[in-house]
Amino acid sequence: MSEIVTETSNNGIQNFEPIVRYQKVSKSFGDTEVIKELDLDVAPAEKIGIIGPSGSGKTTLIRMLMTLEKPTSGTIEVDGELLWHKRVNGNLVPADEKHLRKVRSKVGMIFQQFNLFPHMTMLRNVTEAPIHVLGLSREEAEERAITMLEKVGLKDKLDQYPRQLSGGQQQRVAIARALVMNPKIMLFDEVTSALDPELVEEVLAVIKEIALEGNMTMLLVTHEMQFAREIADRIVFINGGTIIEQGPPEEIFENPKHERTQNFLRRFNKKN
Repeated sequence: MSEIVTETSNNGIQNFEPIVRYQKVSKSFGDTEVIKELDLDVAPAEKIGIIGPSGSGKTTLIRMLMTLEKPTSGTIEVDGELLWHKRVNGNLVPADEKHLRKVRSKVGMIFQQFNLFPHMTMLRNVTEAPIHVLGLSREEAEERAITMLEKVGLKDKLDQYPRQLSGGQQQRVAIARALVMNPKIMLFDEVTSALDPELVEEVLAVIKEIALEGNMTMLLVTHEMQFAREIADRIVFINGGTIIEQGPPEEIFENPKHERTQNFLRRFNKKN
């Protein structure tokens, strides 16, 4: 796990300048409120494991950070900048697309589905965004892509197509594709849920290696509890769109204080 740089105030509470901040964030789909005035600060380089039952709002939480879902109310900040809003003459106004793109460029996301382009080789899948979004030359993009594919153990698959790879290998390519953009913050949304059980470990091993490098902020929505325990600096348990409990992994998994957390972990452990 990474070391979080903090400073301690006179009252003994540790403070940090968050790289991600949710303030009173709510999200509704029609009449259904899935996130309810949620507050969450994430420290630079911190690894957050987000757990909770299906439909609790976990995925919506990180999709808002990736600008795939717009908050109904509240604000989100990324690296000191408002994401969905701008300040104009002291007032909050909706951000334009240019502002969204600029702030969103600091965030990468790995999805449940791999979303690779089936007609492109692995190398092209990883180089397209650096060329068209970052403006790198093809030579620069390919050099960076090869480095990232080597990091995820797939340098020998550069010229193969998605159909020629296993699900675990495709997900590792998707991780390389996100890493090549050099984001400050990486989001993982149940990245092993679409994989056969025997392929899960190879993907988790790659994520663990990235986490151990220490300098990237990571928010991981996961049902892999042992993995979350090993990789996370903090576990956040969400239920009904609110944070019920949060704390160090050993505290949440060994001595959860809230009854909802206790019941969730008890039911989860029974199923597994």
